[in-house]
Amino acid sequence: MAKDVHHRIVRKALEKDGWTITHDPYLLRRLSRKPYEIDLGAEKFIAAERDTELIAVEIKSFLGSSMTYDFHAAFGQYGVYRFFMEERDMTRELFLAISEEAYRTFFLAPDIEAICEHFNVKILVYDISEETIVSWIRR
Repeated sequence: MAKDVHHRIVRKALEKDGWTITHDPYLLRRLSRKPYEIDLGAEKFIAAERDTELIAVEIKSFLGSSMTYDFHAAFGQYGVYRFFMEERDMTRELFLAISEEAYRTFFLAPDIEAICEHFNVKILVYDISEETIVSWIRR
């Protein structure tokens, strides 16, 4: 699959935040068909808890002509990946990575916020120019 235009930016932002990229892409195995490819798999050692946090990250740039159309596509893909992860890999949290601009201009709209909250969409917001993580939104 083709990588999102912000793939390198998100990867670098995660590494700056202390994450180790373990998979690029993270292959989500299914029973009968070719695996789904989630953009990244990463882990972070949490010293205070002496544990490792595992995530999978699907990156979406929202650069198309319609943010609503891009949201529908990203939301559908996120939902499919989460379904299979809940069946096969419950050790990882799935995040939808979006730029700070997309978050501010689209995801803060009350209806979009309500949809994301209702469906427990976890969001990683990144800064394109600084190549950093701005926030983690866990619902």
